Amino acid sequence: MKKLTVILAVILWAPVAAQPKDFRAQVAAWVTANQQSIVSELVELLAIPNVASDTINIRRNAERLRDMLARRGFTPELLETAGNPLVYAEMKVPGAKRTLLLYSHYDGQPVDARAWKQKDPFTPLLRTGRVDQGGIEIADITRAGRFQADWRIYGRSASDDKSPIVAICAALDALKAAGHSPASNIRVILDGEEEASSPNLVPAIDKYRDKLRADLMVIFDGPIHSSGRPTVAYGARGIVTLDLTVFGPRAGVHSGNYGNWVPNPAQRLAALLTSMKGDDGRVLVRGFYDGLTALDADERTILDAVPDDSARMLQTFGISSPESGFLKLQDAVQFPTLNVRGLSSARVGAGARTIIPDRATAAMDIRLVKETAPADLLAKVRAHVSAQGYYLVSGDPDDETRAKYPKIARITVSDTATAAFRTSPLDPQAQTISLSLERAFGSPPVRIRTLGGTVPIAPFIEALGLPAVLVPIVNFDNNQHEENENLRLGHLFQGIEIIAAVLMS
Repeated sequence: MKKLTVILAVILWAPVAAQPKDFRAQVAAWVTANQQSIVSELVELLAIPNVASDTINIRRNAERLRDMLARRGFTPELLETAGNPLVYAEMKVPGAKRTLLLYSHYDGQPVDARAWKQKDPFTPLLRTGRVDQGGIEIADITRAGRFQADWRIYGRSASDDKSPIVAICAALDALKAAGHSPASNIRVILDGEEEASSPNLVPAIDKYRDKLRADLMVIFDGPIHSSGRPTVAYGARGIVTLDLTVFGPRAGVHSGNYGNWVPNPAQRLAALLTSMKGDDGRVLVRGFYDGLTALDADERTILDAVPDDSARMLQTFGISSPESGFLKLQDAVQFPTLNVRGLSSARVGAGARTIIPDRATAAMDIRLVKETAPADLLAKVRAHVSAQGYYLVSGDPDDETRAKYPKIARITVSDTATAAFRTSPLDPQAQTISLSLERAFGSPPVRIRTLGGTVPIAPFIEALGLPAVLVPIVNFDNNQHEENENLRLGHLFQGIEIIAAVLMS
């Protein structure tokens, strides 16, 4: 603890860009006076479909963003890649002594319109609250005038990740209106393939490296802490996905004629999954947690200071208690996970038949931390499955294999994996962000060692060799990646103030 106190004391005395007096109040006043124009710009952007595979509309998004940045005084351009374009912009500030690289993404998750509580996920709706809590639609979003903090915009990418881009633009507008300029040179990079694991982001570095050089990368993505306080996260977990399939008979067979005799792959898969994870939530695969070290006193202090409201989160998610092995959320996200994200075997509901299925599949994901590598954990999962008596195949088993091995399984790994990243909370560049937010808001931000989610940016950060932090602004209950994605407007308006403080750091 003494080490942390001394280092923080040095940082607090270190020279940083001086914030203009009352600049946050000036930004807040500007936001209040310009709510309609802010919301209208967001609604217009949300109305352009943005699934990464929809290349025509993705380019429409990129061109709209280029124009939005140009209106704020940036020099913007589209950086072509082998896939979707990157939107790039630069703003040079006289006298600035460092450069911030701001990252966000403009693509969104695919949609199943039938599952949304609105006709079209790309036609944004304004509601008085959460739709599952009785929020009522407000008919004309473009004429609402003054917006209440608890009102929400529903639409794909409302929170992930178009609203932070609009908030960057609004923060610059607010600073300009108050007669202020950012304290740092600003470079912006907007990714059009983040939800598709950003396959062309790292390859673009060789071509555009000079444009991407900076002293610190600030990532505007993910949810703010559930307390609503300004938040700085110093890392994010990585991810690798896989399908685990257990094979049964060559084709489904009658459960009455052959039940108790033909092995059921769905039940075998259930047992296999149970062998991989205990009732307390801890992974039982041998060596899964190898390489992790105990937190030192400084890191423990940071984790314990995060004001998680567990009761509120449990109520929001509709569960009575967390996994008994990880009672604190901040402890849980320091470990890799082994998660079942979907199950499939034959049919259910009206289409269900009385059969023993031919196979059963678990779609799974492994969330990685800085100390874990995807290849290593995948190898350990394979070894575990083999140790349970399964013969692993690469395709469907042939007759010879079926005759020889009583238990057969297949593990199919996705083509891409994203590593985790983490910047030291004591990095001097990263500390300037925390200090600026503390000065603007009157208390320290929530500091999170590692976010639970994944931003496919770790290889990009590593290739550029720069420290990086995340500064999220959207509400934690935003249905990110799900149906009925939403943005609480109070978070958007406060988010503009947060980003303005980052720009003044």
